[in-house]
Amino acid sequence: MYQYNEDDRLFLQQRCEQFRDQTTRFLAGTLPAEEFQQLRLRNGLYIQRLAPMLRIAIPYGLVSAGQLRALAGITRDFDKGYAHFTTRQNIQLNWPKLEAMPDLLSRLAEVDMHAIQTSGSCIRNITSDQFAGVAADEVADPRPWAELLRQWSTLHPEFNWLPRKFKIALTGAASDRAAIAVHDIGLRLQSDADGLYFEVWVGGGLGRTPLIGVCINPHLEPKHLITYLTAILRVYNQFGRRDNKYKARIKILVKAMGKIDFEAAVNAAWQALKDGPETIPEGSIEPLQSHFSRPNYLTLNPAPSSRTIATDQPFERWRAQNVLPHQQPGYAAVHISLKRKGIAPGDVSDRDLEALADLAERYSFGEARVTHEQNIVLADVEQTKLPELFQALGQHNLDRANRGLATDMICCPGGDYCSLANAKSIPVAAAIEETFQDPEAERLLGPLTINISGCMNACGHHHVANIGILGVDKKGQEFYQLSVGGEPGDQARIGRILGPSVARAEIQWVVQRLTQCYQQHRDDAETFNQTLDRVGIETFKSAAYEGLTS
Repeated sequence: MYQYNEDDRLFLQQRCEQFRDQTTRFLAGTLPAEEFQQLRLRNGLYIQRLAPMLRIAIPYGLVSAGQLRALAGITRDFDKGYAHFTTRQNIQLNWPKLEAMPDLLSRLAEVDMHAIQTSGSCIRNITSDQFAGVAADEVADPRPWAELLRQWSTLHPEFNWLPRKFKIALTGAASDRAAIAVHDIGLRLQSDADGLYFEVWVGGGLGRTPLIGVCINPHLEPKHLITYLTAILRVYNQFGRRDNKYKARIKILVKAMGKIDFEAAVNAAWQALKDGPETIPEGSIEPLQSHFSRPNYLTLNPAPSSRTIATDQPFERWRAQNVLPHQQPGYAAVHISLKRKGIAPGDVSDRDLEALADLAERYSFGEARVTHEQNIVLADVEQTKLPELFQALGQHNLDRANRGLATDMICCPGGDYCSLANAKSIPVAAAIEETFQDPEAERLLGPLTINISGCMNACGHHHVANIGILGVDKKGQEFYQLSVGGEPGDQARIGRILGPSVARAEIQWVVQRLTQCYQQHRDDAETFNQTLDRVGIETFKSAAYEGLTS
């Protein structure tokens, strides 16, 4: 992972002292609240329903064992002993005190972490494929480019006050695991006979107006990456709506202008930048690539490619579901589920964080990855140590074999914490969990995504789930709108609204009837969306609403 140098650390120290002064003046009443709001947001600090919330950046999802231990200590000393992983490879604290925030940020800086630009109308945390550098289907490692963009975008003077927040995601694999089509800018690193190039996607996003992005440049030379993104952001900064925050995202601008005119505007802006001072010099990416060099892998024999899976044996079920192929013979990438009974999806205690740090050191060269599904990956595990790792995970309630299955739900904090939420999310996830008690039945149901958001901001990515659940307010009562058929990856699409919203007490039964309808109608190995497309949404709608009282 990228190693901070003296200049990086000096910058973080100065930033912490800057915010300490701002906080002191605000608490003393000499800095107006409206001025402090923008300052705190650019340091990741929200004011939520019950307490402040701090969002901490984990650039491109990569975190060291030392940083995990530091986060564990911070959750004990500044919070209530737990934290929450998000869908954008960040981690959030839900109970810090405002007056303690400068000390908290200083503790983060000691381990090269921060909360800069995790909020506000600026370029947010740069995200990437959680399996970058080890994925068997990878064309090229996107992390050095993600780090380049992180350095370029941090406190960029021209793009620190955009019309609205701005999110960039990168992938370098054949399969898109970074959801590039639903980001403001999505970048896919590819190669041909002439070398590497980027596909550039623009205008994706969820929230109040969910849209799939469009590809405006299918073949961008890497040396032009910064200048071309600068051109995109200049067009957005100039023409993006500032009079209506609900229409201020770049996706609204792209839709209003249309792909052809937006692309033309970007190309026109680019002509003044192309081959200029921000062109990436040949060889300049190599120093960043050195930070993401391959670990000192042992020379190991690969495990047999095929095996009989004894699904009645917990280890074999876990290995089949949570262990993924690796580029290096004899190694595997291990997906650790943070979706556990009785615990909010994505939540971790201080002890969980310390356990993950220990496991990363023992089994994966001291590093871990945060996924877009609110889970953790150990990317470099020797295959012969998988049984030992499975036993160690079991000691910490981290051995659940449900990657990509129904109980691997994405869930925002919802009305339990968020002041923007219309309804609670966590109790809904817990209720749905109760309908999937049999692990073997869940495995036979197959891959299924269920995402839950407490409001239209869509932090739970409900729009791109097979079954999406959105909290809505009906005259002070919590109801939930369902959508079906969403997909975030290579075949990205927005789910379709199923019908009227339903009461919280009935939502788990509606989800159960939808899964039963899928099982009843699917052919062979059809996915949920394939079955939906073949039999039609009305079949699922009839099954979902049969016998409802709300």
